[in-house]
Amino acid sequence: MPLDPNAERFLQRLAALRTSRAIDQTIDARRSALEDLLRFAGRRDPVGAVEDRQIPGPAGPLRIRIYTPADAPVGSPGLLYLHGGGLVSGNLDSHDAIARSLANASGCRVFALDYRLAPEHPFPAALDDACAAARWIAHHASALEIDPDRFGICGDSAGATLAAAVCHQMAVHREVPLAAQCLICPILDYGAETPSRSRYREGYFLDAGTLEHDLRHYLGAAGDRSDPRISPLRALDLSRLPPTAIHTAEFDPLCDEGELYAERLRGAGVRTLYRCHSGMIHLFYGMGGLIPYAVDAFRALGADVRALLAAHPSDRETIR
Repeated sequence: MPLDPNAERFLQRLAALRTSRAIDQTIDARRSALEDLLRFAGRRDPVGAVEDRQIPGPAGPLRIRIYTPADAPVGSPGLLYLHGGGLVSGNLDSHDAIARSLANASGCRVFALDYRLAPEHPFPAALDDACAAARWIAHHASALEIDPDRFGICGDSAGATLAAAVCHQMAVHREVPLAAQCLICPILDYGAETPSRSRYREGYFLDAGTLEHDLRHYLGAAGDRSDPRISPLRALDLSRLPPTAIHTAEFDPLCDEGELYAERLRGAGVRTLYRCHSGMIHLFYGMGGLIPYAVDAFRALGADVRALLAAHPSDRETIR
């Protein structure tokens, strides 16, 4: 399918503005640019309630923002949401519209986490924060009015990298029994050499230079791009992971690794729902004000999340 006309207009406008590449920007400029883009292009839908809180973290308090859909009953399903931004940018405000759409589409109480960012806090700071948040939410499910048997995790872009890594850590160490994971345009292998990485390496919003630039900041002195906690596709055993939904975009350099992960999960016996959104680019789901198809995409995403969380806990082994 050809590039969506609205996505194409956005790319043309971006090219005409001749904005500096991430690799040429300071970290502060990169963060401001992403926040400005999502504030301008996002679709900020109303939800039932929004609450800011602090929870304990491995290096001090962590901020979370709780999004409750309208008329959500006590015992609703819950989702920990990890925002994108290359692990160097993004925050609760920049991804507010995405979290709202996720809550409304899925019917879940969404817990967005403001995890620590590189380069100030390189690997494994963000992963440690996300794991701590998953544990805390699971242990306080009753007080948070969510069903402990229907608590999952979701992330977009580099936030999906974290979500997949958290899910794997929880499963391997038999900690929080996450009921589902949802990965939106995920980065799953920082060493990947796929056709989509080659075909869309320049000119489709997310470029190869940005991916590498962000990774260098995130790795710091302790990180290795082949570590499954950084590149989840490189994990040897995926069989213990919960039911999974993966959504990719056709004109995204990350498209192929998302599909490969879905194939590996299915091969490991994990129930997996995979959708590639035709004609779309990376981060299209966060630009509903410019790319109207984002509304349809969230509708499909929400349906997948609801389907994965609908199964009774005793049935989960049989549906994998």
